[in-house]
Amino acid sequence: MAILSAIPIVRHTWAPPEDISTHGHLIDEQLADTMVEAGVAFVAAQIILGIFIWTASSARPDAKIRNFPGGAKGLVAAAVLLVGTEVLALGVFGQKAWASIYFTPPGANALPLQVQAGQFAFYFRYPGPDGKFGPIHPELVNEGNQNYFGLDQTHDQDSKDDIVAAEMAIPVNREVHLLMHGKDVGHSFYVRELRVQQDFVPGLDLSLHFTATKVGRYEIVCTQLCGLGHYNMKAYLSVLSPEDYDAWLKKEQAMQ
Repeated sequence: MAILSAIPIVRHTWAPPEDISTHGHLIDEQLADTMVEAGVAFVAAQIILGIFIWTASSARPDAKIRNFPGGAKGLVAAAVLLVGTEVLALGVFGQKAWASIYFTPPGANALPLQVQAGQFAFYFRYPGPDGKFGPIHPELVNEGNQNYFGLDQTHDQDSKDDIVAAEMAIPVNREVHLLMHGKDVGHSFYVRELRVQQDFVPGLDLSLHFTATKVGRYEIVCTQLCGLGHYNMKAYLSVLSPEDYDAWLKKEQAMQ
């Protein structure tokens, strides 16, 4: 059963969605390495288990009980070392993939974009022509009047030109610096074509950066169970040409 379950993976029966990011190939390579390593370890473990069952089932009732060399402590220590080495190796091999997203800062020309997750929707905020985000006032958050980010546009100068949208749009081939803020419970930001999946942690402001390489429209979904409306918590990402992105930004600014 273990070998049969590995056949679709080896044959790539279910191919992953198209990669549209500059870092996606590293993530795909890491996933492939993990599947191979975990698959070999799993099949080997099943074979060893089968050998133990086969040899132990044929023992006579009066046969002398044999102990594993080193006893249980030795067996547990060997298992811990083996699993520890396995996890450490995967971490070392995956360092390059993770470093491109989390361990390196975004470029100076990266587009700052804030995303807020709350039950059960995503909202996106862009800085206006001044390039600055206005401060967030939690006490002013009010979905009834569409003040999703708690902006005080009367008194905060930097907030007056901020653009808030229910859909995310970015220019193609330009790095995006995503600033993530959770309003209530745990949520997640997942775009499979971007090979990006990051949890929102209430009380923490998180960030990641990426570059989309293909124009198109892609689904953003929440992959953390966040309540009864979790199944319908999604938004859309539009990757646009620079000209179309500028036109989209001007249209959204006119609607504020």
